[in-house]
Formats: sequence, C-alpha cells, structure tokens
Amino acid sequence: MKRLMLITAMTLLFVGNGSNQNRIQAESNRSFADVIRPIQAKMAKIYGAGGIRGLEAYQSGFFISDQGHLLTSWSYVLDSDVVSVTTADGKRWEATLLGADPRLEIAVLKLPTETPDFFDLSQATTLRPGNRVLAFSNLYSIASGNEPNSVLHGVVAAVSKLQASKGTFQTPYAGQAYILDAMTNNAGATGGALTDRQGTLAGILGKELQNSQNSTWLNYAIPIQEVQLAVEDIMAGRMRPRSLANETKLPEQPVTLASLGLILIPDVLSRTPPFVDRIQPNSAADKADLQTDDLILYVDGRIVQSRKELIRELATIDILDPVRLTVMRQQQLIEVTLQVESE
Repeated sequence: MKRLMLITAMTLLFVGNGSNQNRIQAESNRSFADVIRPIQAKMAKIYGAGGIRGLEAYQSGFFISDQGHLLTSWSYVLDSDVVSVTTADGKRWEATLLGADPRLEIAVLKLPTETPDFFDLSQATTLRPGNRVLAFSNLYSIASGNEPNSVLHGVVAAVSKLQASKGTFQTPYAGQAYILDAMTNNAGATGGALTDRQGTLAGILGKELQNSQNSTWLNYAIPIQEVQLAVEDIMAGRMRPRSLANETKLPEQPVTLASLGLILIPDVLSRTPPFVDRIQPNSAADKADLQTDDLILYVDGRIVQSRKELIRELATIDILDPVRLTVMRQQQLIEVTLQVESE
C-alpha cells in the first residue's frame, strides 16, 4: 500500500512538473511574441534600384523619429530616381534620401508621414559577447505588404573591428561591429534592426560579406553608438553639400571636371552616381592617381550623391585651391588631393 502511494505521488509530481514546464514554456512564448509585436510596427521594407545590375532591388530599414525618418544601409538600392517604402500597415510611400555616410554604410530616408512607432537612438543598448539578440529584416523580400518582417534569434559571438579582416572581407566600414552567431546578413536584410532579447535597439544589420579566401560568410551588425552622431548630422542637414547652401559665394574661376581632367560616366539618370569613366593624361586627376571606375563620394569632406551634385560642388571651389576627394575603389575608401596647375 505504501509502495502504491509512493508511486502515485511520484506520478503526480512528474505530471505536475510537466504541467509547470508547459506553463513556463507557454509564458516564454507569449513574452517572446510580446517583444516582437511592437517592433514590427517600427520596421519598413525599402525598394529601389538593382534589377538592371542583376542584384536584389530591396533592403530593410527602421523608423528613428516620429517625423518619418528611416535609418537604413547605404547601398546601390538607393541609386534610383524613386525609392519606395512599405510600412508595417501595408501602405506604400515615396521616400526622399536626406543623406548618407558611406564610411559608416548608413543612409537616412524621409517619408511624408508621421509615426508613433520608432526607435530612439539615444536609448540604444550596448551588447557583449554571449548576449542573445533578435534580428528584424525583410530578408529575401518575403514580405511585400503588411506581412510582418522576418525575425531571427541569435547570439553575439564577438565584438571586433571589421578592419581586422581588411583584404578578406571587402567593406569600407572599419569600426566596431557585433559578430553574430545567426544567419542575419542575407539578401534584403541589410539595414534591418538588431535588438537585445527585450527588444531594445542595439545595431543596424550590415551587408552580405563573403570571405574572398575561403568563401565563408560573415554575419554582423554595426552598433548604433558608431553611427548616432552621423545620423544626427544628416537629420539636421549638417552633411548637405556646400553648393546647396543659399549663402555660398561662387568663385569667378571655379574648378570644373575638364580642369581636373575627369570624364565621368554619361548622365542618364537624375541621380547618376559619379563614377570615373576616363582620365585625361598628365591632368590633375592623372597625377593624383585617380582610376577608371572610381566612385567619387566626398568633395572636401562633403558627400556628393550624384554626378550633378559633384559638378555643383566643384563649382564652389576656386581653381587655385586644392580639391580633396574621397573615392571608393574596390570597396576601399581612398583619399586623394588634386591641384589644378596654373597656366
């Protein structure tokens, strides 16, 4: 009889523990869903250029203000006359590119709408190796309307500088990065949001990076603290080209493409990127070792996002002054100084 009572008690204990386990698991699942739900409203799907080049014409982004500002990755997708954004409610908007910082691989878009759902960059958290994370993005463009973004769960494997892999992983970004133990950096995921397990913003998902030596892929995110000042400058208009300022006085003899010996690719779009097509021999560009296919990103530290912007920016520089350019060559940023020789 005592043995039967003992067996019965053990059975009840086992069943009870199983019930508790199920209850705890159910509560965990509910809390996980509760974390994800409000973040989805802060996410956006971005569509632009890419199809002509055989590349994905989409990426991800997230709101960073109640005025419709979106943080995303700087990429070829934004090299389009029209960049459209689909918000969580399925509405489609035409976005304006406020500015970008290619050195940090970020861009800020502006939508003509307000939103109560956004991430406050000043409240971003800092992660350590071993922290569990969530990655929100529209990888593979699975969602096209009001469907929720994809969510991946992973772990911070390391915190390291990407420049340590220079020559292996091709990227202009050389700052701190969260190296992730999760397949976060797939097609369309770049520009997505990385949060901690509680849903607090921690970083922006980077681009697809493949090791040129062994073909392995690197999954990473850029900490918000690395980009916050640049984002604030873009939103405040402090990174706008000097040529857009009304008070800028133009010199009597400005620098021109011809005076530098630069020939760019034809202007076929309203925002044709300023790629170098040819270099005139013995010109200022030739002596500065500019090369064909270089992409001009900055003039005297101010970003130029199109061929037309580059021409306008050069027009603000006196022909006697040096011209400092930042160009991207095979995913590396190179600084050059051009000086037009006086006749």
